[in-house]
Amino acid sequence: MIKKCLFPAAGYGTRFLPASKAVPKEMLPILTKPLLQYGVEEALSAGITNMAIVTGRGKRAIEDHFDNSFELESQLQGTAKEHYLYEIKDVIQKSTFTYVRQQKMLGLGHAILTGEPLIGEEPFAVLLADDLVDCKGPSVLEQMLIKYNKYKCSIIAIQEIPKESISNYGIVNGDLVDNSIDTFRIHDMVEKPIESNSNLAIIGRYILTPDIFDILKKIPPNKDGEIQITDALLIQAKMGNVIGVKFNGDRFDCGSIDGFIDATNHFAKKLEHSLIK
Repeated sequence: MIKKCLFPAAGYGTRFLPASKAVPKEMLPILTKPLLQYGVEEALSAGITNMAIVTGRGKRAIEDHFDNSFELESQLQGTAKEHYLYEIKDVIQKSTFTYVRQQKMLGLGHAILTGEPLIGEEPFAVLLADDLVDCKGPSVLEQMLIKYNKYKCSIIAIQEIPKESISNYGIVNGDLVDNSIDTFRIHDMVEKPIESNSNLAIIGRYILTPDIFDILKKIPPNKDGEIQITDALLIQAKMGNVIGVKFNGDRFDCGSIDGFIDATNHFAKKLEHSLIK
């Protein structure tokens, strides 16, 4: 059973400046809910209750959001607005939050390695909050847990993307397994290639086995001085220990302005439809 989910949340969010100067990118709202809360709720949907968050300077708003606000609760108690707090209070009551600070931004692999003290020697999930996915059925992590329980190795979420976008993603190659149409045994991957014969991209969901930490400690930084998780996963893949899962759901890259707007429109229409019903 996967009990912990790691949330790398130390980045600067430069594409959202000046909004992200004082507000963490992960706390920017889609409608009335911060991106990170969507991620925590997805983890809860998969039965994961321990949320391990890698933060950085200027990220105190994250800790404050997932904490009780006695003054606000006191002001709203007994009023018509009290129900606005029900959702976040439910998340807080169901979850345990732990935090560690990443001192330098040295790539996703480094962020995951920074979270090792919060994880320990057990398999764990990783969720990037700016990859927001709306699923009609089971959440992405729920879909991935089914595969983890079967294959007992690292699992990555993958999605077909336009060929012209491959230089923005980690791209994988693999072979379908067990007569499946959505499950691949990954044998190769590369971070942000200029060109590739594959258009299967890694999306911000991972289930990782604990040996990933030892691998991350040994791999050298890339030319930009960053430690990439794809380099560590490639070592596992060469041993046949990485499965890629094409998930069912609408995914929005909320790390980009266009994706953020698309997500806002999507959830606004979804809310409007639910109110009409």
